[in-house]
Amino acid sequence: MEVYIVTGASKGIGKALMDQLEHEGHIVYGLARTNDKARRNLVKVDVTADVATIEVEKFIKRHLQEATSFTLINNAGIVEPIGLVGLLDREAIARAIEVNVTAPIQLANAFISALQEEDVEKRIMNISSGAGRKQYDGWGVYGTTKAALDHFSTIVHEEQKKQAHPVQIVSIAPGIIDTNMQEVIRSSDESHFPLLEHFIDYKETGALATPEETAARLLTFLRSEWMNERVIADVRDVE
Repeated sequence: MEVYIVTGASKGIGKALMDQLEHEGHIVYGLARTNDKARRNLVKVDVTADVATIEVEKFIKRHLQEATSFTLINNAGIVEPIGLVGLLDREAIARAIEVNVTAPIQLANAFISALQEEDVEKRIMNISSGAGRKQYDGWGVYGTTKAALDHFSTIVHEEQKKQAHPVQIVSIAPGIIDTNMQEVIRSSDESHFPLLEHFIDYKETGALATPEETAARLLTFLRSEWMNERVIADVRDVE
């Protein structure tokens, strides 16, 4: 029995991942700030809250005896604030760091703490972004948080190589996807985000992948030899 925990599971990639995993017959728990359809196994909680960590520990403990694998997918993230450094809102900066960096670190820490000595397959997939690997004006905060997530993942990977029962980890860029995040990007001010027209073109030319396509590719990567070979990855590597 495979157990999956997915954050940001009420929409976009997170929802698509939860849908596909449930369709395959796995045990799936979701964490999200909203649960409009009262979906079973989707806990309404802010990933930055202490209760999110408690929920992860609870899910693991519930299935510790019978599970053959546990997987944490840190998908929740926000792209705001979009803007040039010097024009950013202080609270928005703090919120982005909390959601995109602190929360996945806290959840990964709880996941590893609960499972380190367990002789079962254990995987963490952090959803990163190409914005953390290349400079984009206007994404000083978003890009920095994703670069931090990449670096955190490389450190965990090195630490886990020394463990008797290591946890596999990857930080993977999901590509450009037709989600609410893209809507936020397209509604930004071009003076704050010079690449705005490029992202409008992606939508108008059909260049955006669907959440369902992306979720399928992420799961293919998760179950492939790539998980053993790459800590920093891109979903577009999966053919």
